[in-house]
Amino acid sequence: MIKIILVALVIYMIVNLFMAMRVMMKNDPKNGPMSKYIGRRVLTSAVIVVIILIAIGTGLITPNPRPY
Repeated sequence: MIKIILVALVIYMIVNLFMAMRVMMKNDPKNGPMSKYIGRRVLTSAVIVVIILIAIGTGLITPNPRPY
C-alpha cells in the first residue's frame, strides 16, 4: 500500500513538472504562474522523502543492506 502511494506521488510530481513546462513554453498567464506548479513539485518531493523515512523507521519497507 505504501509503495502505491509513493508511485502515485511520483506521478503527481511528474505531471506538475510537465504542467510547469507547458506554462513556460506557452507563456500563458491565464493558467497561473509557473511557480505554482514548481512549488507543488517541490512540496511533493518533500512529502515523498518524509514518507520514505517514516516507512523505513517503522519497518514498513526495508532498505537494501548491500547496494551492489
